[in-house]
Amino acid sequence: MSLPHLSFYSAFILSSLGLAFHRTHLISALLCLESMMLSMYIALSIWPVENQATSFALMPILMLAFSACEAGTGLAMLVASTRTHGSDHLHNLNLLQC
Repeated sequence: MSLPHLSFYSAFILSSLGLAFHRTHLISALLCLESMMLSMYIALSIWPVENQATSFALMPILMLAFSACEAGTGLAMLVASTRTHGSDHLHNLNLLQC
């Protein structure tokens, strides 16, 4: 396994572990999701170059578009939950209390 593969695999694993274990604030969960998307974007950008596959060259652009939509939705949820609940703590957000 080469060094670039190891680096984005470890970045994805570390961000998923951060999402699993540090679930106190919504902003930390959003940052972990964005780092997962960034590592997937880097992986999808390197893969067509290594395999000389021009048909998959559009995949990183689509991934970046979906990542931007996910970031905008997450920030809108952060602002809405902060306005209604007063903080961004995840333990305050309960689906049964809606």
